[in-house]
Amino acid sequence: MTVDTAETTAMPGTGKTYALWKKMKELPLGKHLFTQAVCFKAPYFRTVHPLIHEMRPGYCRVSAPNRRGVRNHLGTYHAIASCNMAEVAGGMLTEATVPASHRWIPAGMTVEYNAKATTAVTAIARLDEIPDFGPEKFDIIVPVDVLDAEGTAFVTARITMHVSPKKG
Repeated sequence: MTVDTAETTAMPGTGKTYALWKKMKELPLGKHLFTQAVCFKAPYFRTVHPLIHEMRPGYCRVSAPNRRGVRNHLGTYHAIASCNMAEVAGGMLTEATVPASHRWIPAGMTVEYNAKATTAVTAIARLDEIPDFGPEKFDIIVPVDVLDAEGTAFVTARITMHVSPKKG
């Protein structure tokens, strides 16, 4: 039986970053080291002190402490820090979902601030359906909930990711 490599590379979850996650997540401190590597590649993520807990095609869960550096003048979790958390979760979901044959870039985000948070936070990005990755450019809308410790979605975001096949 022959395997068509073009078909194989269009499978979700075939990228290098996701492969590294699958290796590191089971190691002692593996999730911490993986998250630090992500923050090295995208330094602004470091400002919220994230920790990636789960990552797979269609799903990502990231947590962060509520510390002085992410609080606003009211003492609650800052709106832009919550957007940063949404982008970490949405980006890692997309990285795990988009096959190695394609590339992606965030193109926009809509955000609703539903409540205040005074606790550590968790961002959950989830796709109900994994798209087909063909030869055409398209957008994926990644919904993300940023939750407080009680599970209230104090921020909801929708991140538009442009996806296209890699050239050559």
